[in-house]
Amino acid sequence: MKIRSHLHIDARRQRQLSRAMQVVLVGLVFIGLDRGNLGIVVNALVGLGVTYLPALLERDYRIPMDAGLTLWISTAAFLHALGTVGFPGSETSFYAGVWWWDHLTHALSSSVVAAAGYATVRAVDEHTADIYLPPRFMFVFILLFVLAFGVFWEVIEFAISGVASLAGTASVLTQYGLDDTLLDLVFDAVGGVIVAIWGTAHLSDVVGALQKRLESTSR
Repeated sequence: MKIRSHLHIDARRQRQLSRAMQVVLVGLVFIGLDRGNLGIVVNALVGLGVTYLPALLERDYRIPMDAGLTLWISTAAFLHALGTVGFPGSETSFYAGVWWWDHLTHALSSSVVAAAGYATVRAVDEHTADIYLPPRFMFVFILLFVLAFGVFWEVIEFAISGVASLAGTASVLTQYGLDDTLLDLVFDAVGGVIVAIWGTAHLSDVVGALQKRLESTSR
């Protein structure tokens, strides 16, 4: 079974786009090394790893990943890593120089987190009769889940920035202040709303695959 997706893209085009992203991410690693910027290197390597995650989930765990879903996950990781670099020849990153970049990446990344949370909880709900989550509650759950993760992420950013400042080194993640944190949470919620509206109808195959794995492990 394959996930029905509104992203009308075939597998061949998805592979081409994913390979292009991976090539760029490898290039970003070398840019980070050339600049001596640990943040660029780490974020590019993490992004590169995430682009291989859908294929790993489908091959090793038999979780169905169609072209649209794979591209969605890869794009979220790619844009985040790209945001740490910026325009060629410039030391100003997209995050610092393009006002909407942080909002875009937060909405996109939070939608991936929301989708993972929704699929997992829905699979548990379908797996056991001891748990029942009404459809209306799922909308609320997705928002609460993604906001909780967003707060957790902001705490991580703050902690990493604080440790880097004390150590006198560049931070892998950057905290821009309270106003930026509040805006990040707003766009995290936007990503959650997208999944709450779209995901409940188009992640059913992923939910089914996770439910089957729960059944197989509980025997």
